[in-house]
Amino acid sequence: MGLLATLLSGFASGETMAAVRRARSAAIVYAIALLAAFCGLGFLVGAAYIWTAARYGSLAAAIGFGVGFLVIAGLVVLVHSVMSGAQVRREARRRKADMKAMGITAALAVLPTLLKGGLKGKGGLGIILGPAVALAAYAIYRENVKSDTDHPDAGEG
Repeated sequence: MGLLATLLSGFASGETMAAVRRARSAAIVYAIALLAAFCGLGFLVGAAYIWTAARYGSLAAAIGFGVGFLVIAGLVVLVHSVMSGAQVRREARRRKADMKAMGITAALAVLPTLLKGGLKGKGGLGIILGPAVALAAYAIYRENVKSDTDHPDAGEG
């Protein structure tokens, strides 16, 4: 409730609109600076081409610049694919850790209820031990399956 009141009072006092105006003007200034930087870079590439053409000839300069830009493009794509693959693996590990934490949290949240009512009720200790044994068996199964798929020819030899 406090956050909503802060947002509403900020909006009512005009601070929010002032922040939006500052952000918009900063974006325009950075866009103009980026455009000027690209123009400067273009002129530097043009000057380098003119110098190379005067020294080695127009055809050699054009071929050299073409190959150079293709190599740069290939490197950019290669670096992007390596980085995105690493990011996907990091996100998968994080999701797995989050799911494990949520499972542990859910189990701990339900445990007092099971202990209070489950031991007195009809199922007794089996209500708690049954799923725990099944979970342990599944963990052992996954560990064995993972080791077999990681080393498919470990049994041969």
